[in-house]
Amino acid sequence: MTAELRWTKNSTSAVSAWVAHRKPKPQARLRLYCLPYAGGSASVFRTWADGLPAGIDVWPIQYPGRENRLRERPINSVSGLVDTLGQALEPTLEAPYAIFGHSMGGLVGFELARWLAARQRAPLHLFVSGSRAPHRADPDVRIHDLPDAQFVEALRRLKGTPEPVLQNPELMELLSPALRADFEAVETYRYRPGPPLDCPISAFAGRDDQKVSEADITAWKEQTRERFRFRQVPGDHFFVRTAPQPLLWAIAQDLHVAW
Repeated sequence: MTAELRWTKNSTSAVSAWVAHRKPKPQARLRLYCLPYAGGSASVFRTWADGLPAGIDVWPIQYPGRENRLRERPINSVSGLVDTLGQALEPTLEAPYAIFGHSMGGLVGFELARWLAARQRAPLHLFVSGSRAPHRADPDVRIHDLPDAQFVEALRRLKGTPEPVLQNPELMELLSPALRADFEAVETYRYRPGPPLDCPISAFAGRDDQKVSEADITAWKEQTRERFRFRQVPGDHFFVRTAPQPLLWAIAQDLHVAW
């Protein structure tokens, strides 16, 4: 491994709070930062290191307000997440890296790629899945400020929160601040027109996704000057959680990392 591909211990200390469930790969050629969906956590990517080649070091990102960061105040805007996370990640970017984001994570990943590109730290590749292109209007009804009972029903319809959690008032009291903050971040996001990214974008859709249309996802091609690739994979909106392997094969292929 050449010197430019090494990460120092000092470079990772500031970002440690943002990373959970990581399995280090000392011989990795590049790093993949993985951003979860609204209401999700870094545990969604717990098995990804095992499902990707040794050349890809998976860094699952943990937003404040959940799991090991439960006591921290959640961040309720995309810009707030990007600014805070970007400042933490920037010192770690001595080597090639890519960004993956699912649903809300795709939106955060896009704005993070913009933020880092403006500082001459652009990613090699942006992967987005189950995520509407940022310039496409979101038709979903606001839910982040609904009364508790209605908020729970809205989450149930979205099918992203396990039913045992929704039926547990004590657990919902703990998790609701992060859930509401995530949905507020998505629902208050406003796209700012700007130049397309100078990195390829790969976009993925679940074949049975009823939340985001194929047109919403293929519209990501307008956000890059480089290659755009669209794929459908088995599953509904949460295929990233229920059937990740076809997605992982495609990521390795697009990053040109052999198994």
